[in-house]
Amino acid sequence: MTRTRTRISKAVIPAAGLGTRFLPATKATPKEMLPVVDKPAIQYVVEEAVSAQLSDVLMITGRNKRPLEDHFDRNYELEETLSRKGDKSRLARVRESSDLATMHYVRQGDPKGLGHAVLCAEPHVGDQPFAVLLGDDLIDPRDRLLARMIDVQEQYGGSVIALMEVAPEQIHLYGAAAIVPTGDGDVVRVTDLVEKPEADQAPSNYAIIGRYVLDPAVFDAIRKVVPGRNDEIQLTDALRDLSHRDDTGGPVHGVVFSGRRYDTGDRGDYLRAIVRLACERDDLGPEFRTWLRSYVTEEMQE
Repeated sequence: MTRTRTRISKAVIPAAGLGTRFLPATKATPKEMLPVVDKPAIQYVVEEAVSAQLSDVLMITGRNKRPLEDHFDRNYELEETLSRKGDKSRLARVRESSDLATMHYVRQGDPKGLGHAVLCAEPHVGDQPFAVLLGDDLIDPRDRLLARMIDVQEQYGGSVIALMEVAPEQIHLYGAAAIVPTGDGDVVRVTDLVEKPEADQAPSNYAIIGRYVLDPAVFDAIRKVVPGRNDEIQLTDALRDLSHRDDTGGPVHGVVFSGRRYDTGDRGDYLRAIVRLACERDDLGPEFRTWLRSYVTEEMQE
């Protein structure tokens, strides 16, 4: 049954992690500020939210994350320098990040997991559905995943998660969903969720990736979650509770995604993301692809 819902306008981006997999680069620089070609990874995520018409962005931060706020703020001294030089191109690129959206920030405090980070957004979000975008997952702007998820949430109500089929040996790195089909080809009903299961205990090979559209009932569900390993509160456990409901915050649906996703939380995938995106740039791609072919050919001959 189609339900009428207020159009979602708020996005939440958890960004309080320490980025230990990228040490020592992240000792003094937030992992979200590591460049992907010539923009920090976090800017791609904010741009994705804006492209889905989410103009209000709340970032959940922690200690040593001030550069995130600075990046999305105006830098008048730099802008004035570029303006005096007549460098209109770089001036526009500098101003782009500060003009993207209305940005808000709140500190998580104790790093108690993704569920706790989302709970920190409750005073800002209120009683309306909202989107959550994890900064480690970059979705290619040509793939309208988040916009599709918002459409599905407006149609079915409840919460919507992004799912991607992965190899069985990789499922232990993700939350895994038990699913049943619906009348829509890319939409499934989620009947259960398990956080990071072993391959032989996983309900399917459909993994949760870092995009969510959540009903505000998730906040009460998070408060009921029993902390697990490292005293962390898992969002997956709260969504599992909602997936068992038909009302009062349920159900949970999944959008099965088969598009272009770049995992910048893994060092190898981070490098591959840079290469792929650089190759596709009009200003960098032709020369870079020529060099890359030459380099690969030389490596294969050694």
